[in-house]
Amino acid sequence: MTIDWSAFTPWSALIGGALIGVAASLLALGNGRIAGISGIVGGLLAPQRGETAWRLAFVGGLLAAPWAYRLVAAMPRLQFDSSWGVLIVAGLLVGFGTRLGSGCTSGHGVCGLSRLSPRSLAATLAFMAAGFATVFVVRHLIGG
Repeated sequence: MTIDWSAFTPWSALIGGALIGVAASLLALGNGRIAGISGIVGGLLAPQRGETAWRLAFVGGLLAAPWAYRLVAAMPRLQFDSSWGVLIVAGLLVGFGTRLGSGCTSGHGVCGLSRLSPRSLAATLAFMAAGFATVFVVRHLIGG
């Protein structure tokens, strides 16, 4: 394994992580809600009174962020090493996993761990273990 040092960008990663933390904190302090994307989007699919506006604003911000980024920097080139079929199956499996785990990596990994939630620790460890196992199987056993 080699590291592409020209692509190693710790400052942008640090700033991005801080922005995620600030956004999650503001949502928790201002609205009393957890910034778990699967829960926010799921709440839009089964709307309740008084819950739609902030959820739409949050998702709208996520969708608008790349457009705002384009105003200050060039967008990175996207490269997918898998077929559309593989990407669709992977997305469905992630969706199934978030339902099974009662939340996603943002809800458990960012917000739950910062609240010292044992359930979120277990979920995050399970997410990471599944990711490690998937990479090992795909790269080393079936040679993808």
